[in-house]
Formats: sequence, C-alpha cells, structure tokens
Amino acid sequence: MKGLKSIFDFYINSSIHVALSVVCLALISQKELNLLHEQNFNWFLFFGTITGYNFVKYAALAGLHHRNLTERLKSIQIFSVFCFIALIYLGVQFEFQFWIFCLPLALLTLLYALPFLPHKKNLRMIPTLKIFIIAAVWAGVSVYLPVVYNLTDWSIEATLLTTQRFLLVLALIIPFEIRDFNYDASNLGTLPQLLGIKKTKLFGLLMLTACVILGIFRESWFSSTSILHFIMLGITGFSIVKAKAYQPAYYASFFVEGIPTLWFLLYFIFSEFTC
Repeated sequence: MKGLKSIFDFYINSSIHVALSVVCLALISQKELNLLHEQNFNWFLFFGTITGYNFVKYAALAGLHHRNLTERLKSIQIFSVFCFIALIYLGVQFEFQFWIFCLPLALLTLLYALPFLPHKKNLRMIPTLKIFIIAAVWAGVSVYLPVVYNLTDWSIEATLLTTQRFLLVLALIIPFEIRDFNYDASNLGTLPQLLGIKKTKLFGLLMLTACVILGIFRESWFSSTSILHFIMLGITGFSIVKAKAYQPAYYASFFVEGIPTLWFLLYFIFSEFTC
C-alpha cells in the first residue's frame, strides 16, 4: 500500500493529473469546434502542461505545504526534464507560426514564476491576479491553441467557448484557493483573504452561472453536449460548496482537478452511444 501511495503521490505532484485534465478540455474543444484531432499536438499540450506547471511549482520551493516534497523533488525534476525534451521534440515538427501563437501563453507562465517586477515580485505576487492568469492560460491552451493550430478562422463560437472555459477554470480554482487559505502569505491578496471563504464560494458559483448563461447562446438545452456540460457545472458547484480550509488531502488535487477528465470520459461514452 505504501508503494501504491508513493506512485499516486508522484502522479499528483508531478502534474500528470493536471496535464490530463488540460488535454481532456482541449479534446472537448476540438470536438465541439469540429477541429482535427492530431495526436502529436495533444501530446505537445500534455508535455507542455507538465513542464509549465512543474516550473511554476518547483522553481522556487516556497509554500509551506510543499515542504513534504523536498525528498521527492529530484525525481520530479528529472521527470520534468524528460517531458521538456519530449515537448521540444514534438514542437520542432510544427510550423514556426504556431510557436509565435504559443508565445503569449509561454510568457504568462514564465512571468508568473520569475521575479521581474520591483522588489523581486512576479505576477503571482500581485494581489488577486493569480487565478485570472491561471484561468487565461487554461482557456488559451484548451481553446485558443487548438484553433490556431488548425489554422481555423476565429469565430464567435470560439470566443464564447473561450469565455466559458475561462469562467469554468476560475470556478475550479476556488477549492484550491480555500485549501491554501491557511498557507498563503497575507500579501498575496487571494480571494479568501479579501472576501472570506463564504463570499469566495459565491464568486465561484457566479462564474458557473455565467457559464450556464453563455451556454444558451452556444447549444441546444437538450443536446447530449449541453446536458453533460450542465452536469459537470453541477459537480463543480458541489465541489465549491463542500470546499473547506481543512479538507481531505486529495480533495482539490485529485477530485476537483479531475473533473475535466471525468467530463471528457462521459463525453466520449455519450458520443459513442449517440452516433
């Protein structure tokens, strides 16, 4: 059992779980926008997410809740290097124009972690900005990149989907913000620090409500796609309501972060039965 727990912890802490969620959102976007599914591109997103997340999380190991990772950090670093090599190997096969499209997201990720502002501050240290940067990067990777990779003209549908994805990720972040409430430095100005936990939950639920409203303009209320979408929004809402400052170890990092993967699995099953 101890060995299985170590493997599971590595799966979570090395960002494999979050990378699966990002790729699943991208796959859903490709399906909903009628884009081509290219294996190399999706692997590129997978390895890119692991590389970016691990760079942000472990570049400067400062959070108190990361101290228990120090003994395993070396293995995660080695794993991240291999993921970065795979990312470059896949990326050099793409057109140079695609790399230009990737630059804004790459810069946001770098500046989120690197201290380029006065007093050695990065974007993460700017009060309340953190969750909006994360949501923007997730929306960019899961909608914007699939569209530009396919050289498809940007459409109103893509704009609505990007906005929905941005709002959804904002909501998904709320349980993490509440979890970290007792660990985050007071100068970070996180939503729970500024609004309190109850109002932060309300903020997350409002983001989900906005997703529902936007859904009215995108799809039929009674299509299998919209029904699944509303189910996932409901599960996300439940995870926000049940979130606590002191929560089970894997509540946010596994259950909440796995909601997009569950969405994709149900999406795949429903599409198989409705073909």
